[in-house]
Amino acid sequence: MKENRSRTSYTWIGHSTFLLQLGGLNILTDPVWAKRMGFQKRLTDPGIPLEDLPEIDVVVISHGHYDHLDFPTLKQLKGNPTYFVPIGLKSLFIKKGYQHVREMSWWESTEYKGINIHFVPAQHWTRRSLNDMNTSHWGGWIFQTTSETFYFVGDTGYFSGFKEIAARFMIDIVFMPIGAYEPEWFMADSHISPEYSVKAFIELEAKHFVPMHYGAYRLADDTGPEALERLLREWEKRQLPKEQLKVLAIGETVL
Repeated sequence: MKENRSRTSYTWIGHSTFLLQLGGLNILTDPVWAKRMGFQKRLTDPGIPLEDLPEIDVVVISHGHYDHLDFPTLKQLKGNPTYFVPIGLKSLFIKKGYQHVREMSWWESTEYKGINIHFVPAQHWTRRSLNDMNTSHWGGWIFQTTSETFYFVGDTGYFSGFKEIAARFMIDIVFMPIGAYEPEWFMADSHISPEYSVKAFIELEAKHFVPMHYGAYRLADDTGPEALERLLREWEKRQLPKEQLKVLAIGETVL
């Protein structure tokens, strides 16, 4: 995994953090190795120690919430990564001393060293301080080579955008959130439930579902095991092929 520059692979670090090795690049999604989130201790250790990561080429940030954007983690990354961030976040990165930052709006696309990177909408919100409520965007990232397409959803409630994304992209692997949905009357607008994540997957017409955003931090009333149980029940209820669901252990790599 560490020195892999030729084969496609993805490794779940935990929460919304994946190491995606694609097209010869090392890509990190929402890198967060923080041991605490607010007053809560991290429930599971990251799947790879931060110091054991390879040199990183690309970092994508879905939005500014602290469980998705952790500057103490970014400070320790090896290499000289280019940061792809939602519109409104670049100024914060520049202020923190980062120079290689590309800001993107929904449906915007760019090419980076042979990979097409697209920023797509999500239904969410963001805030890091008292005065910056929704001053930046939030969304998901799609990585496209000539042979494969990966979709990192970020944080989202269930919304009609999944059908729009499906109309534009043929997705092979989707990294889909399933946790932080309880109480649903309050959380449903911004955090998708396991059942609705399956509905979204069906609408996306993706080939494989990789669950994320559960089990690392206590962000709502639900638990990681509960989220996974509900996902598995819904998968069975809808009689979807078992091989399409890829539940990873933390630290597990798929080649």
